[in-house]
Order: sequence, then C-alpha cells, then structure tokens
Amino acid sequence: MSVTIDITRQRKVLLLASNTTTSAQTGWPIGFWWAELTHPYWTLSEAGYQVDIVSPEGGHLAGDGYSDPTDASGYSADDLISLGFMSSPAHRALIENSKALVDVNPAEYDAVLIIGGQGPMYTFYNDERVHNLVASNYEAGRITAAICHGTCVLLKARKADGSLVVDGKTWTGFANSEEDFADTAAGVKIQPFRIEDAAKDLPNTNFVVQGAF
Repeated sequence: MSVTIDITRQRKVLLLASNTTTSAQTGWPIGFWWAELTHPYWTLSEAGYQVDIVSPEGGHLAGDGYSDPTDASGYSADDLISLGFMSSPAHRALIENSKALVDVNPAEYDAVLIIGGQGPMYTFYNDERVHNLVASNYEAGRITAAICHGTCVLLKARKADGSLVVDGKTWTGFANSEEDFADTAAGVKIQPFRIEDAAKDLPNTNFVVQGAF
C-alpha cells in the first residue's frame, strides 16, 4: 500500500485524548496522561508539524492526577514539558476546549496518535468512533499509533472486512507487570480489565511484552 503526500503543504498530526470520566474501580476522576500528550505535541511541533488535539466528545479535558506536575503526590514533578504546556494560555486552551472527533476530517492528517492515560479504558474501549478512526486510518495507509492504555482500542478496531487491525500482527501495550506496579503503588486495583490478558485471548494476534516500562 502506498500513499501520496503533498510535500508542499504543512504535515498534520491528530492527537486523540480521552474525555474525562470517573473510574468505577477507584472513584477517581480520570482522563488522559499529561506527558503522553504534551511530549509528542512538543516534539512534533518543533519538527514543523501542525498538531491538533481532539477527543471523542470535544470540550474540556483533564489529565490524570498523578501525571500532573503540580499534583501534591509529586509523581510527575519533573515533567517540565507538561508544566510549560499547562502554563501557556494558548496551549491550555487546546485542552479546555478540545475539538470533537466528529468535527475533524482524519483524511486531512498524515498521522493519528491515540493518547493513553486511565480514561481510555472506559472512553475508548467501547467507542466505535475511535475504533473506526484507527481502522480507517490504518487501511488508508496513514501512520496510526497508540500508546499506553490507548492500545486498548486495538482489541476492538476492525477493518472493513471485519478482521481486527491486529490480526496477524505482533504488537504490545500496557503490560500486566505494569498494572501490578500501578496497583501496588495506588493500593487499589485501578483498571477494569488488563490489556495483556484481553490480547492473549484473541486467536490470531501476537501480543508481546518485556520488562515493566
């Protein structure tokens, strides 16, 4: 499969972040992981790409508490890129009023990146709009990537012929060893299910992991 790219125009990347919801496991407000949005945004913007942030529903987004460099836990206190993004009114506005997925045309973008965090396990996993974004972008031959818990979408995203995008593929995602670490650190089971377990139940895909993180 080949894709023709017009090198005379600015390349564009779409970042899809989770809307805010409440975890049924912990009762915490959850959403996206700050570093997984801000670091790609910084890197791609510095390289000259136009980067647009969208969410399934649009509107106000919130990062997971532990990913916030100003959080009292201090877990992400050294994340200066996220702190800078949050401190910039222009950039903060991209999170305060994100575009809705329905209001953008993915075909206008050269790549899509699915952002992780705690929210996607609730807001992406069963959302056919997100599944269709991943599958259609992949089938069109455009770069399609998912990180951290954003990889939960690969458990359900299906191509036009009905097969999973990951059929016959080797891939990875948030691992059981990483879930163990997070659950132990928080003192509670955080996620409603585990991506590694669900992936290994699929009949025609090869989910691999190495050491935690």
